Amino acid sequence: MDAPIVELTLNDWGQASSRPEWTAAVEAGKVLYFPQLRFQLEGHELALLREDMLAAGTRNVSLGADGVLKGAGGSADEQRALAAMIGRFRGQALQLVDGLLPAYRGLLRVAPTSFRPRQVETRAQSIRADDQRLHVDAFPSRPNYGERILRVFANINPQGVPRVWRVGEDFETVARQFLPRAKPYRLWQARALNALHVTKSLRSEYDHLMLQLHDLMKRDERYQQSGGQVSMPFAAGSAWVCFSDQATHAVMSGQFMMEQTLHLPPGREANPQASPLAILTRLVGRPLVGVGAGTPR
Repeated sequence: MDAPIVELTLNDWGQASSRPEWTAAVEAGKVLYFPQLRFQLEGHELALLREDMLAAGTRNVSLGADGVLKGAGGSADEQRALAAMIGRFRGQALQLVDGLLPAYRGLLRVAPTSFRPRQVETRAQSIRADDQRLHVDAFPSRPNYGERILRVFANINPQGVPRVWRVGEDFETVARQFLPRAKPYRLWQARALNALHVTKSLRSEYDHLMLQLHDLMKRDERYQQSGGQVSMPFAAGSAWVCFSDQATHAVMSGQFMMEQTLHLPPGREANPQASPLAILTRLVGRPLVGVGAGTPR
């Protein structure tokens, strides 16, 4: 198993440079790790690092591109301060990606930015929703037709506690293992799910296969225990970047994290043939049904 983590030296979000081998690494599903890249909190923001800043019944606090804060607890003043903190992280994450991956300039769609104050180890979830199990990101209600999920993370834990991931084998190895067990795609089922508003648009065969891989990986106890993987403690005060629809990962422990999601249109990678869409198309041996049938939302 090739090393899935690429460690890079950087301590300023606005000073990232690019190299073809770094782009190739992230597009191969590796995680780019910046151990000295700290998201610097302002003094008053330390008081926001507590679990009750998360509203009851929500997993994360998010700030939309429209500036609307969702999922936050605390007072009105605290929510304003939290929105400013999350917004500042968004700006720095965008600076990092712009310098690190200039081939994506003008192509990325900015998704909401999140603050994640909950302790990972205390979350009670179903097997399908349990992110402590190795998986690739895929979402049941939001077909994306091969649109990429690029994420920037920062561990802001004030007590120096790392955020521990398990990072697994490359996407093609995992797909070859689980694809033979995937249920076949049925267009009529996809249409029914869309008509019933279970999905926001028609689920393509690509989205179906990604969900199958996600679920099969999580439900396979032998794979979770003995599949190729490394444990990676992302230090407090560090940041990391990956395509979470391609990097096999599990979040094992930690608390207080910032996250920015960016979406890249399918085929706009530096090497589109390394993408999950291209890999699954090759393994299936034909164009995947429904890819391009709609617009991801």
